[in-house]
Amino acid sequence: MNVGILGFAHGHVNSYCNRWREGPELGVTVTAGWDHDEARAKRAAEGHGVRLFKTPGALLESDVEAVVIAAETSMHADLVEEAAAAGKKIVLQKPMCLTMEEADRIVSAVEGTGVPFTMAWQMRVDPENMKIRELVKSGRLGRIFMVRRRHGLTTHRMKGFDESWHVDPRLNRDIFADDAAHAADFIYWMLGMPASVTAELGSLLNPRVPNDNVIAIFRYADGTFAEIVCPFACVTHENTTEVVAEKGTIIQNYGDGPSSGARPEGKGGLRWFVEDTGKWEDGPDAGFRRQGERIANLAGPLAEFLKGERGALATAREGRDVLRMILACYESNESGRRVAL
Repeated sequence: MNVGILGFAHGHVNSYCNRWREGPELGVTVTAGWDHDEARAKRAAEGHGVRLFKTPGALLESDVEAVVIAAETSMHADLVEEAAAAGKKIVLQKPMCLTMEEADRIVSAVEGTGVPFTMAWQMRVDPENMKIRELVKSGRLGRIFMVRRRHGLTTHRMKGFDESWHVDPRLNRDIFADDAAHAADFIYWMLGMPASVTAELGSLLNPRVPNDNVIAIFRYADGTFAEIVCPFACVTHENTTEVVAEKGTIIQNYGDGPSSGARPEGKGGLRWFVEDTGKWEDGPDAGFRRQGERIANLAGPLAEFLKGERGALATAREGRDVLRMILACYESNESGRRVAL
C-alpha cells in the first residue's frame, strides 16, 4: 500500500511514518509527500525518504493509493476535496477543520465520491479507553450518571510554542479547538451526541496562547452529565477519567501527555468497581510511558483501515459532530448561556 502525506504540520503524522517504516509487516509504505512549507518538506523528505511533490495535485496524480492529510487545519477541506476527487483513501488528522461549512464540504466530498475515509483518533484504539467504553456499553454499571475526561498538554513548556501555527487563528483557531477535539470525541464515542453544553474558556498563563484552560459540561437527553477539563498549561498530572454510575465506578490514570510521563513503572492505569462483584478490578496495562507511544500506536489500526481490513475509526459525519461540540463550547462561552446541540 503506497501512501502519500499531504502536509507535515501536525506532528502526529511523523509517528505514523516512523512506525510504518520500522514495521514492514504493517504493509504500508510512505512514498510521497507535499508541504507548502519548504523547510518542513525537506525535513520530512530526509527523515522519511519520501519523494516530494510541488503541489497536492501532482502528488495525487502519482501511484499513491491513499493519503494522510496532516497540513494546517485551515487546509483540510480543500485537500479532502482534492483527494476524494482523485479517488484516494483518506486519513484526516484532527481537528477536522475550522468551521461547520468546511465540515459540510468534507462530508459531501467523502460521501459523494464514496472513498474510504477515517479520522485519526488514537484515543479510540487505546486499550484502556476501549475497556472503559466496553464497560459503559455493557450495562454492568447500570445507568451512567457522570463521565469526566481531563485532557491536558504541556505545550506551554515548549520553546516558541506561542509563535507556532497551532495558536494562529487563521490556521488552527487555538489550542482548545486543536486538542480538545480528542476529549470531545472520547465523550461522543462513549455516549453519543449530547443535548447541550455550557462552557468557560480562558487564557491564564500566556495571553499569546488563547484558551489554555477550559471546562465544558455536556448534558444528555436522559440527564447524564459529561465534562471535559482541558488544562493546556499543565506541568504534570495523574487522574484522567472518571465514570460514576448507578452500580459502579471507573477510574483511569495516566491517560494523556502530562500524566503518561508521571506513570510509575509497573503501575496500571485503569480500575473499576462493580456492585455485583463487590471488589475493585484492574484493567489491561497498555504500558505507555509517553504520549508519543499512544500516538504511534495508531499506525497499526490505520494500516488495517488503509488495507481494507477494518472500517473507519470515525466517519466524516462523526468528525462533523465532534466539531459541532467544540464550536458550541465557544458559543456558550461568548454568550454566557447553555447552547443546544
